[in-house]
Amino acid sequence: MRTRTRVLATLLAGATAMALATPAEAGSQAGTEAGFAKDPTTLVDTSIGNNGDGTTFPGATTPFGMVQLSPDTQLKKYASYDYAQDTTLGFSHTHLSGVGCQTMGNFRFMPTTGAVTSSDPAQYGAKFSHANETRQPGYYGVKLDNGIDAELTATQRTGQHRYTFPDGATSENVLIEVGESNGYTYAGDVHVVGDDTVEGWLQGGNFCWETQKERYKVFFSAKFDRKFSSFGTWTDSKLTANQRDAKLGTQRTGAWLTFDTSRNQVGASVGLSYTSIDGARLNRTAEQPKSFDKARKAAHDTWEDELNRMRVAGGTTADQRTYYSALYRSLLHPSVGSDVDGSYRGFDDQVHRSRDMYYQMFSLWDTYRSQNQLVALLHPDKAADMTKSILKIYQDGGWVPRWALAGGETNVMSGDPVTPWVVDNYRRGLLDDQTARQLFDALWRNANEVPADQSIFRGRDGNPTYVKNGWIGYQDLPGYTYGDTRQAGSATLEYALADCALSTMAQGLGYGDKAKTLEDRCGNFAKLWDTSVESHGFTGFPRTKAADGTGVGNPDPAQSTGFHEGTPWQYQWLAQQDTAKLFGLMGGPARAEQRLDTFFDTPLLLADPAKAAKDSWVHGAYDYHNNFAFNPNNEPDLHAPWMYSWTGAPWKTSAVLRAARTLFTDTPYGMPGNDDLGTISSWLVFGMTGVFEAQPGSGTYLLSTPMFEKVEIRPAGGREIEIEAPGASASKLQYTKDVRIGQRVYDRSWISHADLLRAGKIRFSLSDAPTAWGTKAAPPAM
Repeated sequence: MRTRTRVLATLLAGATAMALATPAEAGSQAGTEAGFAKDPTTLVDTSIGNNGDGTTFPGATTPFGMVQLSPDTQLKKYASYDYAQDTTLGFSHTHLSGVGCQTMGNFRFMPTTGAVTSSDPAQYGAKFSHANETRQPGYYGVKLDNGIDAELTATQRTGQHRYTFPDGATSENVLIEVGESNGYTYAGDVHVVGDDTVEGWLQGGNFCWETQKERYKVFFSAKFDRKFSSFGTWTDSKLTANQRDAKLGTQRTGAWLTFDTSRNQVGASVGLSYTSIDGARLNRTAEQPKSFDKARKAAHDTWEDELNRMRVAGGTTADQRTYYSALYRSLLHPSVGSDVDGSYRGFDDQVHRSRDMYYQMFSLWDTYRSQNQLVALLHPDKAADMTKSILKIYQDGGWVPRWALAGGETNVMSGDPVTPWVVDNYRRGLLDDQTARQLFDALWRNANEVPADQSIFRGRDGNPTYVKNGWIGYQDLPGYTYGDTRQAGSATLEYALADCALSTMAQGLGYGDKAKTLEDRCGNFAKLWDTSVESHGFTGFPRTKAADGTGVGNPDPAQSTGFHEGTPWQYQWLAQQDTAKLFGLMGGPARAEQRLDTFFDTPLLLADPAKAAKDSWVHGAYDYHNNFAFNPNNEPDLHAPWMYSWTGAPWKTSAVLRAARTLFTDTPYGMPGNDDLGTISSWLVFGMTGVFEAQPGSGTYLLSTPMFEKVEIRPAGGREIEIEAPGASASKLQYTKDVRIGQRVYDRSWISHADLLRAGKIRFSLSDAPTAWGTKAAPPAM
């Protein structure tokens, strides 16, 4: 293996010094070329991904905050803010970053002037220009074309508004829409309380239309800094002056507030809660800032601290803007779900009290592959509380979640993502023994049983055939109980990875028999392997099976049935828990490497990385079907670049990642797909810094060539980790020549989480030509 690598290195030595296409000119380095940015928040652009595919939001929030106060330009769309549009409908308090279905956008505020004559946002919306926007971590401001200045900032549980009206306005109004959100709304009402407060609530849900049972409740309490001169409420299109209360009709309900024109500025502090209006009022009172400007500064300072937890030096301004913006997006979710007194709404729709911070918004099918690991690295304390929140969901609702939206289980996506997500945090030592054992019991039940039909949880509905046969029997049937059975091919692979991860937790807790049962399932991916299938010169691919073992659908692995948001070409690599077994099915490591080369179009990539990424890989957030190439826009094959570590060619991982870097730019169109609550952004952060956990649930990172000269990682409560790579650049192909940890030569392409935390200083020496570093031994199986 090493001989073959050295031959390739000699052949390619002169071919890899060419420059990659970079997303932007270097521009002013702002002091970042030789050292770290003085204030990394200045390098974050919250507009990145604000296009229709990225579905990020530009507004104000705090790390993992309950509130995401942001403008909306459209409703009932995946992204409630689309950069291509020029009309603001208002500023709502809840958003999810990068989701692929319409949701949230709750409690929309809109300042207007003149008489209030309509409750329709299409009528009262205001034009604006991006040139008049100010976007910063923790702050959003815009001067509307009608002359109103709108400014937003946030604390953890409150949104702070400041509206400055133009001189000469005949009236100053704030409209509050309660009933109509970006997602579905089923109930709600609004109340004008006294002469300076408005409160209300709504029930939303039906995210992604999967089982149509998920519901959540959210409440608000808004206190203004001026008294109303008049007010009214509406239901649908009927506006009633001086009416204090209104309920949701078929579409809308809300309130309008008018202020006299003796002053031209109006401020509001809006508390949110998922428990009650009393909870929202409590949160607002407890977190009330002394002023809007102090709240803005506090949000800025919090984000500055967060971004300095994993700071970088070197590279171009575009590199740093792309990196820090991705790091910012990686730290938005999961979101705080408990009130300041510890109250939270459980999955039984009852209010409970927790001593630990309760979190919600768990997009687990996405985040278990990258974002969870980043949060656990930087914030082990928060990751522990997030994991305990999963236990609370189980204790309150009876089952572990798959994709939890506030207090409801959406049942979206397939497989068993919660298991490797939890095991990863267990393997990092973040859980006390009692919590670990309780979580194991919950995960063991999930891995072997199925919830009752019509439970709010669908669970692993493929278990009946999977536990019996080792694969999920495909059924193309509509209805509540059929989720994984419709995605039987990919869900089988996901179950096998999850069970393998859970076996390590069972072993660690001393459950030998259960560990053996789960370990025996590690290789279940092989039970889908169809040796009769050929594609692009390769034989054997995973194929969906019926319960009787017969193949299902088109055997072409670029078009097969039963693989969720991907094809067998992309999913064949989802067996990273046992690459020796996988590569044996492929004909050995050398033959597996040839598959990877075809998957990434490596010959073209080594000649022109940007062209390979642009022309050979999958493009578009939803273009994952009918394709045999790498899809950097979506989760199923995100770990594939690191599979080269098991074929004896880790240098190719570095080449692939530099090609992938060209797809991310520092513009609103700078994300190749949905960010999925920070998953793609976390993947980019890890790829640019040179560490990534390719086996979720293992606690083992694989190393690749950093794209910055310096990386400093500052885990909360832990020792600082310094990564140095003199001469590192994202703009050309570079490879690792050798690595030193302290004074010790380190020739492995992987490092455990524990060893990374105590490494102190890691120094990479780089080469412009491929090297044999990291090829003496393959990373361990799970």
